Amino acid sequence: MIALTHGGNVGEVDEMCASLRDAAAGGDDPGTEAFFTAWTAGGDRLIELAEENLAKGRKISAGEQFGRAALYYAIAERMQAHGFEKRLEMYRQSLALFAKERELAGINCERIEIPYGGAYLAGLFVRAENAPPRAPIVVVMNGLDSTKEILQRSIMGTMFAKRGLSALFIDQPGTGEALRLQNFPAVPNTEIWASKIVDYLQSREDIDPARIGALGVSLGGYYCPRAVAFEPRFACGAVWGANHDWRAVQQARLRREGENPVPHYWKHVEWVFGVKDKGDFFTKAEAMHLDGVLDRIKVPFLVTHGENDRQIPLKYARQTYEQLVNSPQRDLVIFTVREGGVEHSSLDNPNNAGAIIADWLAEILGGHTA
Repeated sequence: MIALTHGGNVGEVDEMCASLRDAAAGGDDPGTEAFFTAWTAGGDRLIELAEENLAKGRKISAGEQFGRAALYYAIAERMQAHGFEKRLEMYRQSLALFAKERELAGINCERIEIPYGGAYLAGLFVRAENAPPRAPIVVVMNGLDSTKEILQRSIMGTMFAKRGLSALFIDQPGTGEALRLQNFPAVPNTEIWASKIVDYLQSREDIDPARIGALGVSLGGYYCPRAVAFEPRFACGAVWGANHDWRAVQQARLRREGENPVPHYWKHVEWVFGVKDKGDFFTKAEAMHLDGVLDRIKVPFLVTHGENDRQIPLKYARQTYEQLVNSPQRDLVIFTVREGGVEHSSLDNPNNAGAIIADWLAEILGGHTA
């Protein structure tokens, strides 16, 4: 579903998955290496086609094929256990292919680096269309296992720009490059890195420093509200999937309640949070909740959630909304079967749900919806 809603091709995805039916029957964890082999092969074939097009000077077609190969590589990498020997190499290859796509296909997307912790946080900057010299911007924060490239290839890669909003897709600590290349684990106090992002954006001459919004996806439903609560320079916030009490969600997963977002789940979260075992992870996760935090938010805030979310229960969206007592405009939208997007962060059907979020942000930040 991630592939199909982030620029993948249904025929290619079906072909890659067809060989995995038997492996899938054995459970989530054992089949991941077979998944890696199948999806890597699909990406390899696209690279061959792209190189042939490039030799003929067909840069746009080549760029699009490199981009789909990058997506399939990224998803193959995402499914593997931490420590899988080919994982880091595959991640680096996907980054290089995404960069080729942006260059050859002329995509409105620029890589940027923000100083942080003696190194940097990498981001993808998408410029607003038909915007004033200083445009409003939305900072898009990853979830537990997403990356800036995957989110930029989603509907969010174009929906903000069309509404006069720039967008920054960021690999914050615990995700993407920050985790894999810089060894920055996730931290509960997200304002530490969010403030550095605001510093950077306010220094840009093409960004309105008073119109910086934030959007959190999945676990970003915790990261974003926390950042907005403690970084008052954000003009508004929104979550695509409320993650009000992640510590409670982890206790539920320990009881095998709800669905895991990735295979090899416990080793994955230990890696993300930079801990040595499950006990240390639960100690760190104890701080991952929004109780006693949200009353600090004094800007408009949007809470959205799919009514059939099987990873994060719907009740947490209501808790986040109810605790936004000092927000001058708080809105709660539950995505139903009528508009689609009922699953976790609307991965089943993001178009209508994403448009609702983008329209709300455009209205608050002074973009346009017509």
